[in-house]
Amino acid sequence: MHIGLQIPSFKYPGGTAAIRPKLKEIVTTAEASDFYSLWVMDHYYQIKGSFGEAYTDPMLESYTTLGYFAGLTEKVYLGVLVTGVIYRYPSVLMKMVNTLDILSGGRAYLGIGAAWYEEEAKGFGIPYPSTAVRFEQLEENLKLAKALWAGDEIAFEGVHFSAPAMTNNPRPLATPHPRIMVGGTGPNKTLRMVAQYADACNIGDWVGKENMQSAIDNLKRHCEALGRDYDTVEKTSLSTVNLSGDDTVASTITRIKELAAMGFTHAIFNMPDVYKITPLETFAKEIIPVADHL
Repeated sequence: MHIGLQIPSFKYPGGTAAIRPKLKEIVTTAEASDFYSLWVMDHYYQIKGSFGEAYTDPMLESYTTLGYFAGLTEKVYLGVLVTGVIYRYPSVLMKMVNTLDILSGGRAYLGIGAAWYEEEAKGFGIPYPSTAVRFEQLEENLKLAKALWAGDEIAFEGVHFSAPAMTNNPRPLATPHPRIMVGGTGPNKTLRMVAQYADACNIGDWVGKENMQSAIDNLKRHCEALGRDYDTVEKTSLSTVNLSGDDTVASTITRIKELAAMGFTHAIFNMPDVYKITPLETFAKEIIPVADHL
């Protein structure tokens, strides 16, 4: 079982001036602690009530932040969990992912989803279409990524987006391309797109254990229907662990074992207290060695 770290908050003691050095400490410690992956959210507002007290709490732009991480690290994989389709024009997003992959030495994921934070989008003046349209946009993003990474230049024409002469130069370094991750549990659209286009899925534990298992089962069903080898899909989860709060090493290991039993292969954790650094050291000494043998 791989273990990943998502950094969900940038509200650190010392304020804005502390963000850069604290992130450097977190990221370099995580890599030294053998975390497999590092992630940030794709938000411009903080999620109210989850990792801060208010939507106005500090939030950084995701791909700029990952560019900083790329320069600080050598082996940990990097991704956005997950990119909202409404926030960037797809061809520009692909250039951003290619750039991240090249500058990280081939360690980028394209994590993507249909977006959900309507209040955030409207606050930043970003169009927020219907759920049906956002899912159409998601599929077009996936089609564009697959087409672009299959060659050097493409002409893409979709219902919502077009790129009549898009180049793939320089090509990403990941082989055969950066891993595509689709986030969400929708049984008919989201998980079908995982089976059809993606290398990985991401399922959050807030939906409950029963629904997580149901999502895994639905993914397997779609893989069978499309002739996709289910075992080639990386199954990732997202959970929150606060070792400064109610969570313990024992409860975290139990959770990881439950995820492995469901079929997950890569457990990603939000750590609201990560700025204290001690939680990373605890993971390195007591949790990751256990996960490595699952």
